[in-house]
Amino acid sequence: MTNIRKRAQASLLGSTLLILVLVTVSGCVVNPATGQRQFMLISEAEEIEMGREADGPITESLGLYESEALQAMVRNLGHEMASRSERPALPWSFKLVDDPMVNAFALPGGFIFITRGIMAALNSEAELAGVIGHEIGHVTARHSASRMSSQQLQQIGLGVGSILSSDVASVAGVLQVGLGLLNMRYSRGDESQSDELGVRYMTRAGYDPNALVGVFQTLALAGGGGGSTPEWASTHPDPVNREEDIREIIAASGQDYSGYTRRGDEYLQSLDGMTFGQDPREGFFEEETFFHPDLAFALDFPRGWSTVNQKSQVGAIASDETALIVLTVEAGETDAERALSTFLRQDDVRGTDSRRTSVNGLSGWEANFSADGEGGGLRGAVLFVEHGGVVFRLLGYASASRWGSHQRTVLASIESFRPVSDPDVLGVEPSRIEIVRLPSRMTLRQFIDRYPSTVDDEQIAMINRRTLDESIAGGTLLKRVAGGRLP
Repeated sequence: MTNIRKRAQASLLGSTLLILVLVTVSGCVVNPATGQRQFMLISEAEEIEMGREADGPITESLGLYESEALQAMVRNLGHEMASRSERPALPWSFKLVDDPMVNAFALPGGFIFITRGIMAALNSEAELAGVIGHEIGHVTARHSASRMSSQQLQQIGLGVGSILSSDVASVAGVLQVGLGLLNMRYSRGDESQSDELGVRYMTRAGYDPNALVGVFQTLALAGGGGGSTPEWASTHPDPVNREEDIREIIAASGQDYSGYTRRGDEYLQSLDGMTFGQDPREGFFEEETFFHPDLAFALDFPRGWSTVNQKSQVGAIASDETALIVLTVEAGETDAERALSTFLRQDDVRGTDSRRTSVNGLSGWEANFSADGEGGGLRGAVLFVEHGGVVFRLLGYASASRWGSHQRTVLASIESFRPVSDPDVLGVEPSRIEIVRLPSRMTLRQFIDRYPSTVDDEQIAMINRRTLDESIAGGTLLKRVAGGRLP
């Protein structure tokens, strides 16, 4: 029996290895952008569909920045470079999202997002072209699709199933953006390849690739001193000096780029009036309390919970990640009782103790509920409140086994919803970039003294890519930040 078992195991192992070899051979293709053979289990159509499915939720979550002129700049520049790439037929999409983080990212299939945070930190159209070109490079080189294909191959060999250990962990994704697609970490080789491709695409469009040096200098400034890492650096890991790499890539090309476009002043002038940092009109936190000026309400979240504010929702996750609170607006609904009834009619949701209530002078309806899920079920409470002509839904829940320990905390939070009339809250305005042309030579420190900003000196130095004691020629355009809530 032992020999039979060994022969069977050997046969099974041989069959598995044969399957893996066949899959690997059949999955290798030559990438048109890199000219290299690339392991790929995901077709171009699947790649496009993945990107398209994630594009909508990400756009809804982050929101588009309100300036059509800046949207057009990003869109036109992106399409100009993508049309000169090796994959011009992809359904390319370029969006400027209303996010203050210094970030840019690409989804499979050609869906690219640039944040207003990184636009504010750049100083020329060529630098923007470099950032967009780099993200186009990730798409044309199919880095995300390649890494997902490798993961699929590992799953064939290991029989990996669902990695989700609890329902709360799976549904907590509503407070995150893009899930695995945006959390995809690129290898060092992927980054170098995208840098090279970014140089290729921006130069084909006539932009000076030396501007990319400035991009990485800005990222270094954004991550230095304060201990925080710009989002673009955290999702584009880099163990060595990117600035040095870019210089080597440019030098290796052997071309003279002195006549290529920068468009510095034009770019800076386009930023005049741009929102800088968090926009308090979209809601802001003061410790655990969330205020929303436009909707005139406040809500207290539990102390120590991680909070997230997005366009369509605001919420918090318990420190042990076993409970969640989310506030949303019920689109098109004006009646709290009807909204609760609709909620409780969902499949696999069972409500108890449905009742009318008054919450800090506001009319509402609330209920307890339980729901089925992959990891054993959920328990929670839901409250619908009428305020300002709309209905707000406040939802708190935990895994069934942990609801008892979280229930009082969750109820205290959702029942803290209240109207706000404080003019200091209702009247807040965002900080905005102002472009100033220096009347004479001065240092950046003198500029800050003469044209004060409502952010600290280090941020002004970062967005201008200048040191405080650097002497700057008269006529130079610089950024200051005016107005808004003081820190």
